[in-house]
Amino acid sequence: MGWVRLYAAVAVGGFRRYASYRAATAAGVFTNTVFGLILVYTYLALWEERPGLGGYDQAQAVTYVWLGQCLFATLAIQGGGAEKELMDRIRTGEIAVDLYRPVDLQLWWLAGDVGRALFQLLGRGVVPFLIGWLFFPMALPTEAGVWVAFAVAVLLAAVVSFAIRYLAALSVFWLLDGKGVGQMVMIAGVFFSGMVLPLNAFPGALGEVVRVLPWAAQLQMPADVLMGETGALRAFAFQAAWAVALLAVGRLVQSAATRRVVVQGG
Repeated sequence: MGWVRLYAAVAVGGFRRYASYRAATAAGVFTNTVFGLILVYTYLALWEERPGLGGYDQAQAVTYVWLGQCLFATLAIQGGGAEKELMDRIRTGEIAVDLYRPVDLQLWWLAGDVGRALFQLLGRGVVPFLIGWLFFPMALPTEAGVWVAFAVAVLLAAVVSFAIRYLAALSVFWLLDGKGVGQMVMIAGVFFSGMVLPLNAFPGALGEVVRVLPWAAQLQMPADVLMGETGALRAFAFQAAWAVALLAVGRLVQSAATRRVVVQGG
């Protein structure tokens, strides 16, 4: 079980690292709260005109907003998690040091990103969510089992998020620069995860497509589990399937990349 302690230590290190950025965390709490307020009043006006949009009532729509602000940094929906540092290490050639470590590269970065996600949830996500709960009507469950299922859904969402961003980072082995890929991660993350509008509210064929993409596992599934709009087992199966598939593809790409490593600087 030594490998469990190793990756747990990496996760703890990721948590502590982000915990040291106190000013950035405070700024993030303020930003998420302000954006939450803007979105809440926008959603309230929209749901006033379109009651029941996406199968949500107003309280559920408000809950969705504050949950999105809670999970925005937690899931690195706009990017900026482990993949940013990994892109830089590939670009500069420092990835060679990582490849010489007697550890699994993918699991090493996954563990660190889980630690980062946990800190962002506690340090940056909880306060805006509590502000929303204090000042707006929200559709929150009273059963402890639902909150446990929600926590599992968030953990699976974090793994799916990492798997997407890990694939994006590995592309730098060939592209030698991560700026364009980072922009794509940001745009796709914000739009397809449902940060702008719940995926349930997307119309027609577009809605059917976006609800089966991996980004749906990040925000939409945890939200629907919390508000009782979907069964927990169904949500877990969807999230786990995408997590396994994306991690497997990531391992294949990693294997191809490390067989013929080409990095800037050597």
